[in-house]
Amino acid sequence: MSVIVVTGADLAPQALELLEGYDMVYAGKSPTEEDVIALCRRHNPVAIVVRYGKVTAAMMDAAPALKVIAKHGTGTDTIDRVAAKARGIEVVAAVGANAAAVAEQSLALMLACAKSVVELNDRMHHGHWDKATHKSLELGSKTVGLIGLGAIGQRFAKMADAMGMRVIGFDPYAKDVPSYIKVVDLEVIWRESDVVSLHCPLTDDNRGMLSAAALAKCKRGVIIVNTARGGLVDENALLAALESGQVASAGLDSFAVEPLAAGHPFQKQGRIVMSPHIGGVTADAYVNMGVGAARNLLAVLAHA
Repeated sequence: MSVIVVTGADLAPQALELLEGYDMVYAGKSPTEEDVIALCRRHNPVAIVVRYGKVTAAMMDAAPALKVIAKHGTGTDTIDRVAAKARGIEVVAAVGANAAAVAEQSLALMLACAKSVVELNDRMHHGHWDKATHKSLELGSKTVGLIGLGAIGQRFAKMADAMGMRVIGFDPYAKDVPSYIKVVDLEVIWRESDVVSLHCPLTDDNRGMLSAAALAKCKRGVIIVNTARGGLVDENALLAALESGQVASAGLDSFAVEPLAAGHPFQKQGRIVMSPHIGGVTADAYVNMGVGAARNLLAVLAHA
């Protein structure tokens, strides 16, 4: 029986039903490169389903029968696509499978920042009543600038539009953008946005795009939201902008290095609301991503 290696501890039952003709091998919740290489050498899989960690050229070389690498989600930046192409291995992603989940997390982080939800909750639990002194930000008339207008960005845009926000967006690859999003260039995003929210994949071209220079172009008091990839943000520049007041607050679900190291400067900055890269982690998204990955790899193997 042909083998599929999963860089994780499980897959949704609905995905396993689709893959019942294959022998499933799991690398566990925190697989190292050495773990996956060993499994590939032992089982020579025809497919890898990527949940956690990276897929490297060495892993591919350890599996001569490998035909397809299927991402359990949308971002493929953890897969060495150049190495895969050179070896004739197809890389596929479950595009849109977790769009609702991630868009909702973006909304939650934006609202948490604008309404000081975490800070006020903490103050209340310590016996304070800040009604006379606190003022939240009303988002209804504000401008949100989206970088990336794929399935997640457009879903978030729809929610922001429903709140009465002005929605502008930048994405050189987007097609059929709905009318409630005004497509603009990146300079307009920086200049006009009250909230900047990142929804694009990480590439060599956009790594560190939220830089000191970009943040300096933004409105003073801008809110930053990132549920995409940590590498999009220059973390030192963001910290400096928070300390100076150029950035009012930030809602972050992804980081340059994950998990966040103990003592990371973000942990000492009270105006950052953080979550541990769980934007796409819901019961529904778990099923959708598993089924999407299974269908994608089966489609490739059917023509291999």
